[in-house]
Amino acid sequence: MTLYWRQEVFDRTVERLREQHFAVVEVDASGWTTVDAMHQDLAVALDFPDYYGHNLDALNDCLRDVVAGEYGVPADSVGFVLAFTHYDRFARGCPREAQIVLDILADHGRAAAVRRQRVLGLVQSDDPEITFEPVGATGVEWNPAEWLRSRRRP
Repeated sequence: MTLYWRQEVFDRTVERLREQHFAVVEVDASGWTTVDAMHQDLAVALDFPDYYGHNLDALNDCLRDVVAGEYGVPADSVGFVLAFTHYDRFARGCPREAQIVLDILADHGRAAAVRRQRVLGLVQSDDPEITFEPVGATGVEWNPAEWLRSRRRP
């Protein structure tokens, strides 16, 4: 899980991953003022089936299916990237759920690595001071271009 502040740094990373044939799904979290809004947008963006339960357990189950290539990601991709923009807004309004979503994605990334698959999470925040608890037993770190706090200033 990698944090980004500047949109252009995030966009360059997404473009490089696409050039390397990753399936990148970008989701704008700026409108996620409720957990229901998050579930609604992710269900559409990841082409979840109609039976998606719109809860965190169902998100975990459906993300497992996405990672397995059952839907939401082209079979010929070299990996899957879920890229969130404006995630700080969701994290401010629904901090517990924002943390859990990242943890679920990180867990799937770790499980995918065992199967020699690649699953990445990118999190763009308009708040240069945002922090998260570790996810999947790993810290949520800033990208190399913005790792220094001084690089996250206008």
